[in-house]
Amino acid sequence: MKPLILLTNDDGIHSPGLAAAAAALDPLGELLIVAPEVQQTSMSRSRSQQCGGDGTITRTTIGYKDLSWIGYGVKATPALAVFHGVIELADREVSLAVSGINYGENVGTCVTVSGTIGAALEAAEKGIPTLAVSQEIDSTDYHSYSKEVDFTAASYFTRQIAGVILKNQLPQDADVLKLEIPLGATRETEMVVTRQDRLVYYRPTLVSRNQLLGTPGKVSHIPSKGQYLQKDSDAYALAEGLVSLTPLSLDLTSRNCLGNIAELFETTILDKD
Repeated sequence: MKPLILLTNDDGIHSPGLAAAAAALDPLGELLIVAPEVQQTSMSRSRSQQCGGDGTITRTTIGYKDLSWIGYGVKATPALAVFHGVIELADREVSLAVSGINYGENVGTCVTVSGTIGAALEAAEKGIPTLAVSQEIDSTDYHSYSKEVDFTAASYFTRQIAGVILKNQLPQDADVLKLEIPLGATRETEMVVTRQDRLVYYRPTLVSRNQLLGTPGKVSHIPSKGQYLQKDSDAYALAEGLVSLTPLSLDLTSRNCLGNIAELFETTILDKD
């Protein structure tokens, strides 16, 4: 029996990026395509039904060139779409989950905001090896389904990485592999393994308003193209035009400082005495 691959995203069930991922993954197994019914960018791992929808599932057709698959749009956040997929729609154990291909890069601290990553973490929490894929775009309109975006390289690397995951167990503490494809990438572009940068990649900017109280406030997010804080990071790789693969963990505990924290607070308590 073919492995069951859960394919999802945060851009919505009709995203061309999702269809491109389906074409890439089709030779590797049986696809279960489940995604939010509408655009749900920047929803992180929200499980709220108030902003995501009531969980209604609608069957639809996903098409890519001469290929097509059955897909399921869910009135839900990306994370809840994964939940409904695993709990209600999967007829057996899911062997791999893939979130993407996302319109727009997900590097630096924005990984905690990204719906693409949020959906991936939801699958990973259920013990499913997971890949999250994002394509850098030359635009700040991350909510569109622009036909100008070329997913060719992203599709190639998605298939290659997914194939390796299906054949091997991920190392301990690597719950999600985050794959970032830079603009202009090809099949020959070098791939490097990176860490997540601490860079605030999408800088929130408040649009001025005439009065503070009683009027809507609009926040835009400007990408920090070409910037990075660490040379071994996802942001650095993107700036250098390299494909990056970053292991993410469900364990958000700060690394290498438990002793320092214990010493700090033990000392503080002793000083009070």
